[in-house]
Amino acid sequence: MKAKELLGALRKRLGTQSQTELAAALGVTVQTIINWNRGNSQLKATSVANAILKSRDAAIESAQYETIQPLVEFYRISKIPTSRGAGWQVFDSGKSSSLYARGLKFALDNSHGIYIFYDTRGKALYVGKAKEQSLWKEINSAFVRPREVQKILLPEHPSRNQEFKPGYEKLRQPKSTQLELCNLAAYFSAYQVVDGMIDDLEALMVRGFANDVLNTKMETFAHSRK
Repeated sequence: MKAKELLGALRKRLGTQSQTELAAALGVTVQTIINWNRGNSQLKATSVANAILKSRDAAIESAQYETIQPLVEFYRISKIPTSRGAGWQVFDSGKSSSLYARGLKFALDNSHGIYIFYDTRGKALYVGKAKEQSLWKEINSAFVRPREVQKILLPEHPSRNQEFKPGYEKLRQPKSTQLELCNLAAYFSAYQVVDGMIDDLEALMVRGFANDVLNTKMETFAHSRK
């Protein structure tokens, strides 16, 4: 096979736009690509085999570096009303917010992956994934999602303006109260994850901390879902 013929096919299948991109995908130097193009000689079997091995090593290295990328860790939740006042979001990302907050919102809005909510002590409360929609949308959706496990006994105190009466005069009996993560969480972390690993990473985290987080569904790994 001619060198140019092979490189042309690889460039097309890999979707690379330059010699630098093609060299990185194959795990060889740009000079090697230039030499192959220049000579356009018949490639030896050993050259093709070495190219395949280097390409495999480059793919493994790329996966190791790019599979999980931290976006933000232990970011303090500020519980801001949504623009329409129908719910809550984890922090203010409007025009009056800081550049940092707006940049974080942009990153979350353009990423898929895994997120974690923590309580005021930094202990994990809930682990979730964002695969079908962005991390920003999924995090805010989970923030106000009711779950049966988030019910605790609380007395109901008046919200309207009225005179205080101590408990020995008017006892307020604790009753089962449905809470949401917006009532419980103080921090969150988010990680960008390649789509193919999101399910398994969520399964690992939920199963690894099954007795600590609020997740009740024990997610399975890819080989168990087939």
